[in-house]
Amino acid sequence: MPVTLLGAAEIRALAADLDVTPTKKLGQNFVVDANTVRKIVTAARVTSADRVVEVGPGLGSLTLAILETGAPVTAVEIDHRLAERLPATAAAHGVPDGALTVVAEDALRVSELPGDPDVLVANLPYNVSVPVLLHFMEHFPTIQRGVVMVQAEVGERLAAPSGSKVYGAPSVKAAWYGTWRLAGTVSRQVFWPVPNVDSVLVGFERDTDARGTEEERLRTFAIVDAAFQQRRKMLRQALSGVLGGSSAAASDVLARAGVAPTARGEELTIEDFVRIARA
Repeated sequence: MPVTLLGAAEIRALAADLDVTPTKKLGQNFVVDANTVRKIVTAARVTSADRVVEVGPGLGSLTLAILETGAPVTAVEIDHRLAERLPATAAAHGVPDGALTVVAEDALRVSELPGDPDVLVANLPYNVSVPVLLHFMEHFPTIQRGVVMVQAEVGERLAAPSGSKVYGAPSVKAAWYGTWRLAGTVSRQVFWPVPNVDSVLVGFERDTDARGTEEERLRTFAIVDAAFQQRRKMLRQALSGVLGGSSAAASDVLARAGVAPTARGEELTIEDFVRIARA
C-alpha cells in the first residue's frame, strides 16, 4: 500500500478533533499543500537509504511526504497531543510499522535520537529555528545534510556571506558546521493559517572534516557573540572583553591572527574567527 499525503480538509479536521488552534507561540502554521511538502523532500534529496529526523512534524503533512520515499523518520514534537496522534495518522495513510518513531520532547532538550539520522528535514518556527538548527548540528554529528523551511529573514541570514547586510552571528555559527544556501521560496498560501511573512527553504551540507575541537568551538562562538553584540563596532573595542580586557590586548591578539583591529565583525568569515580563537 503506497503512502498517501494529507489534504487541506483532513488537516483542518485533525486539528478540530485534537482541539488544536494554531498558535503563534509554537509557530504552528500547518502546510496544507501536497506539492510543497514534496518540493521540500525533493530539495533534501531524501531516498529510502536515508535516516531522517524531522523537528516539529505537527499534524504530519511533511512527515508523510518524507515517509513516501521509503526513508524511516524520527519525528520530534513538543506538543503531546500532536505527538500522540501522529502514529495513527501515519498508519491510516499507509506507513508501514516501524517506519516512524515519535519523540515527544522539546527539540532544544533532545540529546539522543534513535537510528543515527543522517538527514534533517523540518518546518521550523521563527522563534526557535536558529537555536534548534545549531543544537542539532552540535549534538548529532551523524546529520550530514538537510533542508529546513524557515521565515525568509532567518533563511537569508543563515545563508548570508560575510559583508552582506544580513550577515550576523547565526551566519557565522552555522558556517562552523558546513555550507548553507537558499534552496527555494515557499508561497504564503500553502499554510494554514496564512502567515504575514514569507518563507524560504535553506539547504545545508556538513563539512567532511570538523573545523575544530569543542573547546575551540565554544571560544569561537563567544568571540562571535561579542563581535556582533554591537554591530559596526571595531573589533579591538567589541572584543576587548573576551580578548584580554582592553582594546590594546585585543589588538595584539587580532594582529597575531592576521585580522585588522579596526575591522568589524560583519567583514569576517568563520575562518577569521577561528584564527582569532586560536591566536
